[in-house]
Formats: sequence, C-alpha cells, structure tokens
Amino acid sequence: MSTSAPPASGRAPILRALAYLRRYRLEALGALLSLLLVSVANLGAPQMIRIAIDQGLARGEQRPVWLAVGGLVAIALGRGLFNFLQGYLAERASQGVAFDLRDALFARIQRLSFSYYDQAQTGQLLTRLTSDVEAVRTFVGSGIVQFAAAAAMLVGCAGLLLYLDPVLALAALAPVVPIMVVLRLFTRKMRPLFGQLQALLGSLNTTLQEDLRGLRVVRAFSGEARERERYEKTNAELKEKNLRVVDALSSNFPFVTFFANLGTLLVVGVGGWRIFHQRLTLGELVAFNSYLAFLLMPLMTLGFIAASLSRASASAQRVFELLDTAVEVTDRPGAGVLPPLQGRIELRDVRFRYAGSEREILRGVSVTLEPGQLVAVLGTTGSGKSTLINLLPRFYDVTGGAVLLDGHDVRDVTLASLRSQIGVVLQDALLFSGTVRENIAYGRPEATQAQVEAAAEAAQAAEFIRELPQGYDTVVGERGVGLSGGQRQRLAIARALLTDPRLLILDDSTSAVDARTETAIQGALDALMRDKHRTAIVIAQRISTVRDADLILVLDEGRIAAQGRHEELQATSGLYNDILGSQLLPPRQEEVA
Repeated sequence: MSTSAPPASGRAPILRALAYLRRYRLEALGALLSLLLVSVANLGAPQMIRIAIDQGLARGEQRPVWLAVGGLVAIALGRGLFNFLQGYLAERASQGVAFDLRDALFARIQRLSFSYYDQAQTGQLLTRLTSDVEAVRTFVGSGIVQFAAAAAMLVGCAGLLLYLDPVLALAALAPVVPIMVVLRLFTRKMRPLFGQLQALLGSLNTTLQEDLRGLRVVRAFSGEARERERYEKTNAELKEKNLRVVDALSSNFPFVTFFANLGTLLVVGVGGWRIFHQRLTLGELVAFNSYLAFLLMPLMTLGFIAASLSRASASAQRVFELLDTAVEVTDRPGAGVLPPLQGRIELRDVRFRYAGSEREILRGVSVTLEPGQLVAVLGTTGSGKSTLINLLPRFYDVTGGAVLLDGHDVRDVTLASLRSQIGVVLQDALLFSGTVRENIAYGRPEATQAQVEAAAEAAQAAEFIRELPQGYDTVVGERGVGLSGGQRQRLAIARALLTDPRLLILDDSTSAVDARTETAIQGALDALMRDKHRTAIVIAQRISTVRDADLILVLDEGRIAAQGRHEELQATSGLYNDILGSQLLPPRQEEVA
C-alpha cells in the first residue's frame, strides 16, 4: 500500500492533503520553478516594450526595436517551454497524490468494521473515492503551484512598480486591499457550500446505485415513476446548490473586476498627469500599465484558487473523516496465530448490541459445540440467528462475554488466521467480475486447476460449468450476471469447499430455485455439512436439516430458548414445534420416499 500522510487531527484537512506531496516533491518543486520562470519571463516582456518605445521609436533608431523584438521572441519561447514543464510536472504530482489517497481510502474501506457499513451509504463512499479525491487532486497538484506563482508574481510586480515610480505604484496597489477582502469573504462563504454539494452528490450516487441493483424489483412493482421522482428530487437539490455556487461566483468576481479596473483608471490618470509634467516617459507608462495587468492577473488567479481551495478543503475534510474512522474489529497488540482448528466452539454469556442501538440482540447466550457436530440454528424473526454466526469470524465483536474456538478467545488471535479456517456460504451468493475459476479459487488463489475442478464436482457445479462457452474461463460478469441463482449458489459452495474449512457457517435456504436445482444444491450442502472433519453451523430452512442435526439451538429474543436433537425438542419445546410448522420447508419428495 502507498505511503500515506500521518493522521493529524489538529491540522486543517487541506494541509494534511498537501503532506501527500512529499513523495512527489521533485515534481512539485519542478512545476513551481517552471511557473516562477514563466513569471520572470512575463515580467521581462514590458521592459522590452519600454526599450522599443523609449530607445527605438522615440529616437528613431531601429536597433533597439529589433533587440526588443528578439527579446520578446526569446521570452515567448521560454514561456512556452516552462509552461509545458509546469503543466506536465504538476499533473504528475497531482496524479500521484490522487493515487495515494484512493489507495489509502480503499485500504481503509477494506478494514472498516461491519458496524460502519450498517450506517454508511455506499454512494457517499463512492463520492469520496471519486469526486472528493479529484477535487483535492486538482488543488494539491496545480492549485498550490499556481498559488505560489501568483504570490511570487504579485510580490515581483509590486516591487517593480515601486521601483519604477513609487507614486504611481501606490495608486496601482490601492485596489489590492479591497480585492483581498472580497476574496476572503468569498472563501469563507464557499467552503460549507461545497461540503453540502459533495454530500448531495453522494446521495444522488446512492439513489442511482440502489436503483441499478434493484431494477427488477422496481419494474416488478411498477415503481419507475416513484424512483424517477426520488432521483429528480435529489437531482434538483444538487442543481440548486450548484446554482448557489454559480451565484456566489457571479456576485463576488464583478467586485474583483471593478477594483481591478479602478486600479487601471488610477494608473492611466496619475500616469498621464506625470507624463505631462515630464516625470514619466510614454514607454515607462506602457510598461507600468503592463505590470499592472500582471499585478491584476495573479489577483484574479487567487480568486479562482480561492474557489478551488474551498472545494478542495471541503472534500479533504470528507476524505480524512473516512481515513480517520476507527477500525473497531482489529488485531489486538500481541495477537497470536490460531492453530489448526479442531472445531470446538464455546459461547460464554455472549451479549451483543449494534452500534447506536439500545436493544441487545443477544442476551447471555452460553453453549458449547463439539468438533464435527452439525448444529442447526432456528429462531423467531429478530431472535439473533444471523448475529450469532457473525460473531464467530469476528465480523462484529461481542459487547459482553466471549467467543472461544478450541479454547482461544477469537479476539486474542489474528483475523487472518481466524478467517482463513472458516468457510461461509450465505443465501445471497455473491460473485465477483471475473472468470468462473477465479471465483471458485477466490479464497485460495494458488489452487491448481485440478483442485478447482474437484471442488466444482463436489458442489454439483461441474456439469453446468462444462456447458458454459469457455468453461472455467467464462467471465461471469458483475455479481454473477448471466448465471442463475442456483448456479451462483453452487459456485459459492465450491468456493467454500476449496478452502477446506474446519468451521463451516451457512444458510441452506434453497426456496428460490427450481426443484432440480434445489436437489443439486442440497446435495452439495449435504456433502459440506456431513463431513465429520469439520464443525458446521447452519441457519436451518429445512426440516431435513434439523432432523439430521447433532444439535439444534432454538433462539428467541436473544436467548437460547431450547436445545437438543429433533426428537427431544419435538417432545419438550412448544416453540420448536411452532417453528417447524410455520417457518421450515417440508421434506422433498425423494426424502419422503
């Protein structure tokens, strides 16, 4: 991962962003030097014009004119060369900063706890990685260089003006103070506005993402008009905020232009008076007026940079808010490597509540699961079934009690060694853009082709894979588009099989597929669950699963209401019988036979 600037909550976000330039200081310094040389060339041009007028045209001599023309040509060539170098080097530096910020943001997103994503909007995260980073890049790469060059040009022009004619210089510099006041007020007004603008852009991206993911649902319920109205509402708010930005620009920059033109008027008036009194030559006035233009140009540049600074500052704050978000589930100092699992699981008075919630989802759950057991978990809606299985691989940390694997508290071992020995197969089988082989081997990229094919065979997936256009090299598309739900689920089972986990967590629901696919999936799940070399915990959806389980846990309102085998619970637990009758799927016909 790229080197990132160290956190510094006391520093302004934009200063933290500038710290990322350290890795690209040669490019940044080169761009700054090139822009300063452009400024020097610009300052030399009026002198050439003064020589041509005062020493050439006024005296009727051609040589000073030709020398001045040659000087202007040389200045133009130098200015073109250094302008190119400044643009090229500044772009290299800014792209490097953008790379480092995106890299750091993605690394943070990969590590953030699930509790963060329970509250965060995906669209806001995408905006921070794209639009916000781009705003920071634009200012850090070119804005800061232009700011330094504009400041240098401002000081240089002011110095030359004072050198050429102090009285005229004072007249020229008079508008600078009100211009700086206008720019200061403009910057303070724009920063919160740009923050609101980026937040709205994130909301718009969230709406778009939700609609793209839920397109089938939208059309199934004829919700196109409602979704369009929802999108248009956010889009209208975004438009209104953008128009406020335009309004702020259009209402402030005319004042800058007014004061700049006032400076020109003062110079022409005072300069003309001094020429009539023979205290100034025509060439000096022309040169002086050119320097005034060079003085006003960096002031205008500073105005645009002020707008860029406001946007970059608001975006940098959003970027560093994400980078500074604490990772709640992480390796403890001194965490050890979890030895190869035997599969014994112990929950000791486990309690859990989600961030920001007062309600405990799990309230004092205690149970011991032996190696090789098939454990079925049943429960009423909201009883904590999913929460319970999420605690085993430390997707969340308990808020009370402890989870132990083979006697090791899961918080005392490294996440990598813990999760590498746990396989997870969920009802929503997510696939990544890539080939079938890459998806099966996701948890074990070094697996051979033979091992991948063996896992596919065991998952009842090999037959349909062979029928795909390129077999295992077929690209499945984003989220597995192009494959049926049953095919995606069998690939997810093959993915879990390939890692050969000692602890298996799964949701065996197959209610959304046809009978033939259901039979194939259930066969693959049975192969996973019945392997006595691993402990399997299943959120049960079928009577066949609970009937064959070694242990059944019945959850109700965050507690274990009953536990035991199927026959035992049928005889002793009314809640279990209610769940059997109302929630679980009946046996398939071949199971009855």
